[in-house]
Amino acid sequence: MKKQKPIYVETNIHTQMDHLWDYTQKPHLHERWDLRFSKIHYLEKEHEDDPQHFTYETKIGFGLGIKGTGVSKGERTTDSGDRTSSLGFFSGQPLSLIKEGSGYWKYKQEEAGRITFLTQYDYKTRWGSFGKFVDKLVFRPMIGWATSWSFDSLRLWLEKGITPEDSLRRSLIHVILCFALAFVWLYQGLVPKLLFPETGEVAMVMASGLFSGAEQVVVRLIGLIQCAIGLLFLMPINKKWLFAGSSVAVFLLGLGPMFVQPDVFTLPFNPATLNVAVIALGMIGAMNVNDLPLARRCRRKRK
Repeated sequence: MKKQKPIYVETNIHTQMDHLWDYTQKPHLHERWDLRFSKIHYLEKEHEDDPQHFTYETKIGFGLGIKGTGVSKGERTTDSGDRTSSLGFFSGQPLSLIKEGSGYWKYKQEEAGRITFLTQYDYKTRWGSFGKFVDKLVFRPMIGWATSWSFDSLRLWLEKGITPEDSLRRSLIHVILCFALAFVWLYQGLVPKLLFPETGEVAMVMASGLFSGAEQVVVRLIGLIQCAIGLLFLMPINKKWLFAGSSVAVFLLGLGPMFVQPDVFTLPFNPATLNVAVIALGMIGAMNVNDLPLARRCRRKRK
């Protein structure tokens, strides 16, 4: 099996060097923004110049966690104020896919108070060929994404004062909204319009009298558009205008039954109850989408 490439992540942060150094080197700050670690504990050093040994834990759910040990050493590298911090890490737990690894962080001072902050690390896996397969297919992309997301969360914390806890909470809200609206749009486009149009959709278009002889084509076209909107909610794109457009589209689609078949609004689970909920979800999404941490803002390859 071909050897995996090391994980590389780079971003730019507008802050002071000492500030960034503290937020990445002090355990109580580091563990707040880095998704890869739940707890970090520095062990006491005998001498000030000794490398810093530490223990770490990553919770994986269901009361389980991966524990390990590591050692790091930070040093100023140039007269310009650039710094590096190298580290090695190891886990003796059979449950841990990572057996051991090493890497570094680099802090490069740029112009106008901008710092290029980057990391590169690699590791050896357990479980033989199966472990290498799992790492290539799932784990390495996942931990690379987690590193990138964490770097952008740190950037928002330092630049805009948005705490990692708020970033994580708002990101979870964003994900829930995207999946909920994707489900609604896909269901409404696929089931009543593409699969079972005879249940009422075609009759409603016929009652409007606007598309004589082409009612089924119009219903299917609307269904395809709704499915496309639903798929857009699942794609890694900027969704601010998608959320807002979703609310507007639902409002406009709701006007049709109001004029053509107003009696449907007296039925249980009628268009009014659905549309108001979907419009509200879209408005919440549009207000929540600003300043979310995004993994794609970070560079994953060297220039």
